[in-house]
Formats: sequence, C-alpha cells, structure tokens
Amino acid sequence: MNLKEALITLPQYVLPHHALSTMMSKLTHCENKAVKNFCIKLAIKHYGVNMGEALEPDINAYKSFNHFFTRELKPGVRPLSTERNAIVCPCDGAVSQAGDITNGQIFQAKGKSFTATELLGGDAARAEPFNNGVFTTIYLSPKDYHRLHMPLTGTLQEMVHIPGRLFSVNAATTNSVPGLFARNERVAAIFDTDSGPMALVLVGAIFVSSVETAWHGVVTPPSVTSVQSWQYGDDAPTLKIGEEMGRFNMGSTIIVLFGKDKAQWDAGFKAGKTVKLGELIGRIIC
Repeated sequence: MNLKEALITLPQYVLPHHALSTMMSKLTHCENKAVKNFCIKLAIKHYGVNMGEALEPDINAYKSFNHFFTRELKPGVRPLSTERNAIVCPCDGAVSQAGDITNGQIFQAKGKSFTATELLGGDAARAEPFNNGVFTTIYLSPKDYHRLHMPLTGTLQEMVHIPGRLFSVNAATTNSVPGLFARNERVAAIFDTDSGPMALVLVGAIFVSSVETAWHGVVTPPSVTSVQSWQYGDDAPTLKIGEEMGRFNMGSTIIVLFGKDKAQWDAGFKAGKTVKLGELIGRIIC
C-alpha cells in the first residue's frame, strides 16, 4: 500500500459505512426538484454521463437522482453478441480482474485473494461447483449504466444475502483491503445454465444505498446480521441472455463465476479493459 492508497483506505476502517449509505440513500431519493436536478447536472458534468444513450434524456423527467442513476437505455444502443455459445458482458464498466479460480482462490489485486467459499457466504457446498473454474470482477463507475443483465440464459436456483462492511471498491481500496469483495455486503444469485452453475455476485460499497433483483425487488437495505438464503423450486424464474436481473442504486461491482471446464474468457477480456453491456466476453465450453 503506497501513501496515496493509505490515505484513501485507512480512514474507511473507522467510518460508519451503513450510516453514511443511509444518509446517501435519503439524498439520492429526494424528490425536491431543485435538489435532484442540481445533483443530476453535477453528475453529468463531472463524470461525463452520455445522456444521448438514455431512453429519457430530459433530466426533469426523473423524479429523483436515483431514478436518473438507474436510467434505462434506448433500445438497440447495447446490442447482444450473436456469436455461437456467447457469454455476454452483464454491464457497462471496467474489468478489474478476469482469470481462473485456483484451488478455490479468486485473485483480487496486488497479491491479495479471497476464496469462493468466503464470497458466497461461507458455505463450502455452495462454492464447490466453481472450484478451479473461472471468474471475472467488473467495476461500474458513476458514469456507467447501472442495471445488470444476464451473461447467459439461466434458471435461478438460490439467492443469498451476505452481510458485511461497505468499503469503497475503487482501485486504491481494492489494492489495499485484504479480501475486500468477501468483506463487503453482497447479494449472490446462483443460476443453472447450459454451462452448468453460474454465480452473479452483486457487491455493495460505501454510498451504495441498495441492491435489488428483478425477481425479488430490493434485497438490501435493510442490512442483516447473518446470511440469508432463498431457495427456488418449481416456480424458479428463468431469465434469458441479456435480460435485466438487477441493479445498483448507486454504483459498485459484479463478480461472475463459472465452474471448471465450463467457460472460457475471450483473449482480449482482461484487467483494465473497458466493457459494454452485451458485448462478447467469453464462450461456454460444450
């Protein structure tokens, strides 16, 4: 950890993460026209948000900053790859890491790793199908589209809400906090696909006011003190490739897991790459 990263990271250990996120939630859901328009204009200018892609380009049409932040896109601006056996990108963002899950270990950054078991709530049986498989971690910046979509068609088997801290997930903190993504509060969805089990893990972060899924609605808040799990049987929803599966009310990170010999990433899909929803990032192995 260099000095700059230390100055960014160390104060976060003592910050009241959830209290700050609750305050941010109140601000981002404020429907006062002057307040929400000021925040929207500031975000557009500061982050360079491309409103030309938004289904609704008029900021006055958004009832709150969060409504703007989770805005829909115009049809066709994120075409899905039509290549055979395609795995498509679940979101707009930047690849933090992509690679192999080696003996249960998932690489984070700068020699730091965490286990699939830790990431998925401490249940070894839940994590076992992903041992020696592949993973990717994709970071969504404030300028990005913040809805999350299916990389592959899948039928939901289980959803898990795992309590934790809410450290920032920017590069400095990712480089510095051991096991960051297995420490932050998160929601994991396990799907059955043509490539076997697929896990989509929606990781919370400081100022992320909530995480929601298409089938459940808002999962957090409220936060919890122990792991919660929902099992899906005969009524399990099936979501098609490219279909919306969730969203961050404020931004964060998604982690995708596949099992051993079930999927491979595209050669150009690597750390640092900017990605867009729907583009080819890998292929299932038949």
